[in-house]
Amino acid sequence: MAEQNGLTYKGHPLMRKDNMVYYGSMADKCIVIMQILESKDFQDMSLATKVSVQLQLTDQTVRPKERVLKSSVKEGFYAALDVGCVWLERALASK
Repeated sequence: MAEQNGLTYKGHPLMRKDNMVYYGSMADKCIVIMQILESKDFQDMSLATKVSVQLQLTDQTVRPKERVLKSSVKEGFYAALDVGCVWLERALASK
C-alpha cells in the first residue's frame, strides 16, 4: 500500500474543498460526499450545523443520479461523518 500524505479517518482519506468534504478513495468502488449546508460562528471558527451526506459510486460510466446509493441530512459534522463512515465500510465490505 502506498504511503498517504494528508488527513485520514479510520484508514480512509478525508479531503475538503470549500463546503464539500470527500471521505474515501476514488480507487475504491464508493466514496462519501458531505456538503455543509448550514454553519454558525463559534468563537473564532465556523461550525457545521446541517450536513448532507451521500454514498456514491466512483464509476464514471454510471449516470450521476444513478451513482447515489444512500443519502441523508444530519445535524452537525460529526453525525454526518459517523453515518458516512458506517455506509462506506459496509459498501466496501460487500462484494
